[in-house]
Amino acid sequence: MKASTFVYPWDVNGDPEAPARIAALGVEQATLAAAYHSTRALTPRHPRHRIVTAEHAAVLYPAGDRWTGRDLRPYPAGDWAPGDAFGEAAAALADAGLEVHTWVVLAHNSRLGAEHPATSVVNAYGDRYPWAPCIAQPATRAYLTDLAAEAAVRTGARGTELESLGWYGLQHLHAHDKTGGIGLGDAGQYLMALCFCPSCRDGYGRHGLDADELAAAVRTALEPVWQGAPSDGGWTGIEKLLGETLANTTRAYRDETARTLQEQAVAAVRAAAPDGFRVLLHADPVSYHVGANPGVDPAHILSVADGVVVPCAGGTGTLTPFARQDRQGAVIAANFTVVSGMGGSPGTLAADAAGARELGATELRLYHAGLASDDDLEAVRSALAGL
Repeated sequence: MKASTFVYPWDVNGDPEAPARIAALGVEQATLAAAYHSTRALTPRHPRHRIVTAEHAAVLYPAGDRWTGRDLRPYPAGDWAPGDAFGEAAAALADAGLEVHTWVVLAHNSRLGAEHPATSVVNAYGDRYPWAPCIAQPATRAYLTDLAAEAAVRTGARGTELESLGWYGLQHLHAHDKTGGIGLGDAGQYLMALCFCPSCRDGYGRHGLDADELAAAVRTALEPVWQGAPSDGGWTGIEKLLGETLANTTRAYRDETARTLQEQAVAAVRAAAPDGFRVLLHADPVSYHVGANPGVDPAHILSVADGVVVPCAGGTGTLTPFARQDRQGAVIAANFTVVSGMGGSPGTLAADAAGARELGATELRLYHAGLASDDDLEAVRSALAGL
C-alpha cells in the first residue's frame, strides 16, 4: 500500500539529514508544499531553527510571467521559503529515492482577502471572510485555475494534490480563534458559509431566488442557533432550519459552482503537465461541506481527477462513498494525522491503515513528517514496516 507524507520545504532545506530521515519512514512519496497558506510550524529536528512563521499565503517557488499586470496574483514567500524553496527541497527528496508530488493550497488566502476585500465570501450578515476567496467570482476562478496549473506542475514533480479547491466557510483555524462558543453543527456551518457577494447574488437569481429574501431567511434560521438551541445533524437539519426549497436550491447553485471550478482547474493542470502526471483532490464526500477538504460528489470528482485524498482523522467512513464508485485505477488515499500533539494516533497507524484498505483505500497519506516528534516518527516506521 503506497504511502506518502506531507512535507514543507523548510523541513528539508538547510537540514542535510532530512531527506534520508523521511525516506527511512518507509514512504515512497513526499507530498511537498508548493503553494501554502499562512502558518506557524515547528521544525523539531532542524539544525538552524525550531519555529518557522509563514506570515501569509505564498508560492514557494518563483512565480511565472503569466501574472504580469494582473490584480490577483500569488504572493512570493518571505525569508521562511526564499528563492525556489520548493525546487531545492524537491531535488533533495528525489535524491533520497522519493517520488515528489506537489501540495497546492488554493481557495484559502487571508492576505488576498485583506488586500482585495471584494474577493471574499460575504455571509448573510454582511461579514466578510478574508481567508475564504469566493469561488463564484470570475476573476477569482481565473486566478485559482492558473495558480493550480503553475504550482502543481513544478520541475521534478510526478503529480499533485490540490487542497481547498472548492468552497471555504466560517470554519478556519484563524489566529487566536474565538468562534467556538456556539455549537453551530452542520446546519449552522452551512448557513454561515452561504455567500452573498455580487457574483453569488447573481447566481442565486439565476436559480430563481431573491438574494435579499434568502439572506433574511438565513438570518431568521440562525436565530435559534445563536440562542443555543441544538439543531438536527446533516442535511435534514439544514432543510429544517432553512426550508427544503431554499436549502436545495442553494445547494444546487453551490455544487454547480464548485464542480465547474474543479473541472477547469484539473483541465488546466493536465494541459500544463507531462504524460502520466497524477492529479488528486483533497475532498469530503458530502458536497455541502466546506473547508480544506471541500465537499464533492464522489462520482463526479472521480470522473474528473485521478483520485482523492480523504480526511480520516474522524474515522474511515468517509472513504466508503468514493470506494463505491468502483472507478478502475482511481486513487483513494486515506489521510491520517500522525502527530500526537495534534490529535493524531501514530501508534494505531497499522490497524488504521488495514481498516482503511478494507474500506477501499488504495494509498495512505501521513500528516506530517516535519511536525512529528521522534517518537511519532518511530511509530510510523514500525507501522509501515508491517504493512
